[in-house]
Amino acid sequence: MSDGPSYGFDTLQIHAGARPDPATGARQTPIYQTTAYVFRDAEHAAALFNLQEVGYIYSRLTNPTVAVLQERIATLEGGVGAVCCSSGHAAQIMALFPLMQPGCNVVASTRLYGGTVTQFSQTIKRFGWSAKFVDFDDLDAVRDAIDDNTRAVFGESIANPGGYITDIRAIADVADAAGVPLIIDNTSATPYLCNPISLGATLVVHSTTKYLTGNGTVTGGCVVDSGKFDWSASDKFPSMSQPEPAYHGLKFAETFGPLAFTFHSIAIGLRDLGMTMNPQAAHYTLMGIETLSLRMERHVENAMTVATWLENDPRVDYVTYAGLESSPYSARIPSVCPKGAGALFTFAVKGGYEACVKLVDSLEIFSHVANLGDTRSLIIHSASTTHRQLTPEQQEAAGAAPNVVRVSIGIENAEDLINDLDQALTKATA
Repeated sequence: MSDGPSYGFDTLQIHAGARPDPATGARQTPIYQTTAYVFRDAEHAAALFNLQEVGYIYSRLTNPTVAVLQERIATLEGGVGAVCCSSGHAAQIMALFPLMQPGCNVVASTRLYGGTVTQFSQTIKRFGWSAKFVDFDDLDAVRDAIDDNTRAVFGESIANPGGYITDIRAIADVADAAGVPLIIDNTSATPYLCNPISLGATLVVHSTTKYLTGNGTVTGGCVVDSGKFDWSASDKFPSMSQPEPAYHGLKFAETFGPLAFTFHSIAIGLRDLGMTMNPQAAHYTLMGIETLSLRMERHVENAMTVATWLENDPRVDYVTYAGLESSPYSARIPSVCPKGAGALFTFAVKGGYEACVKLVDSLEIFSHVANLGDTRSLIIHSASTTHRQLTPEQQEAAGAAPNVVRVSIGIENAEDLINDLDQALTKATA
């Protein structure tokens, strides 16, 4: 696409980053199923390895199919660049990797996906990193948690599993005042519903496995760079601001400017961590993104219909969908996600843990899976699965109490979804 007019989201989700294949004229982005690329000559190879020229070396680092996906997601998010990787969990580590050192910490929301809580509370300790979990609705608590060793603040735009909406602008202001980047996981919202960078986020991460692909076929992750953070403003980020020994003293921030984080994530992150996205996964995700806006509109419409019905059902204690007027987060929708509150939420079943298990086992249209963001409607009992490894206190804080189930509302007929829930609730609460 040309750099001329400013295109709308629906156009960009189809065209951004993609051009007809110069060799064949193929209109759809080909799957470049190759590990390596032939250099023009020795001088060309040396320039690529010295980061003096941009190009393809080896598919652990860069691949033409993946490159199109990176450009498309970066464009939709309003970033200057992006790096795709093997999963959403990989994207989180990729986002933190250039920022952290042993002894450093990240301040994270208590309302996060259970796997993220485990990754931050347990796994990153092996790198010498740590995490402080704070209620992001309490801005003073976030400020107090940030110390001299904090290198990032991390939250979700629409939190999994409860669908809670984060006041991204307020959290960004706190992070900015402390001189640290804000990382927002935008998986549940997608760039169609929420644009974290415009609200002050430095980096945006995605599990592309979810809504961006939308069909439950491949795993993937992405880190989008806003290009707006000054990595040289302090000595907190030496990987970005100080000489890099592996590249003869090159300074990423000085050499690449707004694209410093993106280049570092490829040249160092993918090179050494190897969390590579394969080109076939990129191809499936590119096809999924082509219909993102259409799917998200139906997801939101169905979620509102189903959540309203559940809220009025006497067998249900409460519903956490932020789109409902009763939600304490409904007031944030116009500023954070003006096109809707997504399609992920929880509801509490009268009868507790046992009733939840019966409900899950009695559904016919809803699929009982450890996934979200599919065209199909999905359900899971988080306390016995995705959040099972957490303490009861952590489960409560994350919105995954034993009497709660999480639903990801798909794009089926809403009446069919309600009828399926109705018959399953009857069996679960009999």
